[in-house]
Amino acid sequence: QVHLVESGGGLVQPGGSLRLSCTDSGSIFRMSPVMWYRQAPGKERDWVASITSVGTTNYVDSVKGRFTVSRDNAKNMVYLQMNSLKPEDTAVYYCNLGGKWRNYWGQGTQVTVSS
Repeated sequence: QVHLVESGGGLVQPGGSLRLSCTDSGSIFRMSPVMWYRQAPGKERDWVASITSVGTTNYVDSVKGRFTVSRDNAKNMVYLQMNSLKPEDTAVYYCNLGGKWRNYWGQGTQVTVSS
């Protein structure tokens, strides 16, 4: 089974930084790619970044150069370091394993970028 837990969100001023975390207690997590998504109010959930089990990363163009995804398989953790945050980054952020686990979502973590 998959039980994803996101954390690390909060209120930050434009230009600020946050680090989000995603974890799961099972062994599937460390062997799986992990995707970050976000959903702003009234909008669809959009893909933001991905990391494979061996650390290859990809990003949506709007966050390239500002966000960095990383993982620590020994701790069953995936991180999303978000720098130079903008108001348009405001959303609930979720992680997901994709594939046969794509329907398993955590509760998400709220990121609000506002002055």
